[in-house]
Amino acid sequence: MESKRHFGTKNYLLVASMLFGLFFGAGNLIFPLHLGQLAGSHLLPATLGFLLTAVALPLLAVLAIAITHAEGVYDIGKPLGAWFGLTFMVLIHATIGPLFGTPRTATVPFTVGVAPLLSKNMQHAGLLVFSALFFLAAFLFSYRESKITSAVGKVLNPTFLVLLALVFFIGFLNPMGNALHQAATTEYTHAAFMNGFLQGYNTMDALAGLAFGVTVVTAVRGFGLKKDSQVAAVTAKSGALATSLIGLVYVLLIVLGAMSLGKFKVSADGGVAFNQIVTHYLGAAGHAFLAVLITVTCLTTAIGLIAAFAQDFHKHFPKVSYKQWLAFMSFASFCTANFGLDTIIAWSTPMLMFLYPFSMVLIMLSVASPLFHRDGVVYGFVVAFTTLPALMDMVAAFPPVVSASAFGKAVVAFQQAYLPFASMGLGWLVPALVGLVLGLGVHFYREHAQAGNVVQLPESD
Repeated sequence: MESKRHFGTKNYLLVASMLFGLFFGAGNLIFPLHLGQLAGSHLLPATLGFLLTAVALPLLAVLAIAITHAEGVYDIGKPLGAWFGLTFMVLIHATIGPLFGTPRTATVPFTVGVAPLLSKNMQHAGLLVFSALFFLAAFLFSYRESKITSAVGKVLNPTFLVLLALVFFIGFLNPMGNALHQAATTEYTHAAFMNGFLQGYNTMDALAGLAFGVTVVTAVRGFGLKKDSQVAAVTAKSGALATSLIGLVYVLLIVLGAMSLGKFKVSADGGVAFNQIVTHYLGAAGHAFLAVLITVTCLTTAIGLIAAFAQDFHKHFPKVSYKQWLAFMSFASFCTANFGLDTIIAWSTPMLMFLYPFSMVLIMLSVASPLFHRDGVVYGFVVAFTTLPALMDMVAAFPPVVSASAFGKAVVAFQQAYLPFASMGLGWLVPALVGLVLGLGVHFYREHAQAGNVVQLPESD
């Protein structure tokens, strides 16, 4: 208890700052801005939907880590067996790691901040050099595990928050228009909440919340806390602080995006929108400011992602050291980044549509696990009933080469005909609930049967 008493407000804020920095990357900055432009006057329901998947779900992921006393994403899937836990861990880390998420942390700042300054024939060479320097910096910041909290929590994240606060101050002091008077796009006029909900997938934060578990637990233990209950309490409180601030930033970004419609048309993406906004207020210096802002926030996330990858993989494949996994992750992310942002986003969406249903049900089951003693039977039924709809969502989200093929069209037709809410990207929801009811039924039946089989000894005279 002595170590817990010394874990004061300053340390809570430091861990929360580190968590904010790990979570808040490229997508967290540009997707809310673009959402605000798409939603216009319908920003309220769109914001509520976005906050569910981009704030509430990551918070639940952190709470899942705390409640189950897990030390990484492997432990979240372990009730289904070691093989499932390991497979789930590899898929999560591959998706938010070298295949999609981590390379995006380099391609977004390059595309938004550096590429506009280069001629077209210099774009590929520019990305090569920028991504090499970017991942070298991320590797060096992550090289010593004990220094990650200080690097992100004390230096990089506070720098980013100060720069972002300046953007908000200028933007709201001199608004470009009234957010509630701007026209919404057709999709957001009719289904603002669901579109906002699905946009939250793009942040990848529910997946990241699970993956960062090992980094957060390692950081908290670095303050001298030993007991699982102490680590869990600090993790939960720090997670709540971090995600609350993230939610506030999201709301401000969405409103800022909607206000920008007073001067600009809906942009192709949030990066373009942010560039337009900052340049409008700061002129030529605005572009350099934007490049620094996005690079700093993306670097904090890259540090967290490659560190979490190396920590988890070293734990389960210990023959390869943490630093060797770190080097592999950095180099693999550098290679993928050079395929370009558009290619990465196009192929990441199907994987997100596949993994998010599993992540959501495992997060919810973990949070509620004390009610059914983390019984693997309940997990098994829910995950089994989620699998086929998740695969169908993945096929439907593939680029046209797959989704527009005869097979892809047949899958989508079946999905739309037989799975409720499939058109909203939630075809997995009803099957998962059916699996939950069946799983809980089996659990409580077995529990009741075991209680009934207890032999009661007769009372002695």
